[in-house]
Amino acid sequence: MYMRLIVASIIYFLFIFPIQITFADEFVMLKNNKVNVRYGPSFEYPIKYVYLKKYLPIKVIDKKENFKRIIDHKHNSGWIHSSQLKKSTSVILIENQFIFSKPTKFSEPIAVVEKGKLIILNKCKKNWCKTSVKDFSGWMLFDKFWGKLPN
Repeated sequence: MYMRLIVASIIYFLFIFPIQITFADEFVMLKNNKVNVRYGPSFEYPIKYVYLKKYLPIKVIDKKENFKRIIDHKHNSGWIHSSQLKKSTSVILIENQFIFSKPTKFSEPIAVVEKGKLIILNKCKKNWCKTSVKDFSGWMLFDKFWGKLPN
């Protein structure tokens, strides 16, 4: 009796509240300087637009065979072949950030990096990452950015 009630309750909730499987925030970056974005998950689909920025971080929102549906920091979306993508070690700044000499706010600020800049991350400790921007090398505190910090 109780077993039927439990099974009926589970089935009821599955139909009323369907379980949606979502991807954890999977970020990847572009492997090449020129990457085609297509309307659908196949080479038969026409090219929607072309990225011309190597290392650009993008978010994966769907997968189908060897293609991944992506969205970028400007909310453009489309399908890219998996061979054009690799594990992300880059982010885009949403606000201006300081580069510090050490991974603490009490260390000397070296430079300011403007929002919208693409940052390649070398190594991270919590939200602090070692990076090089132009002629400056140091640590940045990442709290407002597009992308995902490496673990």
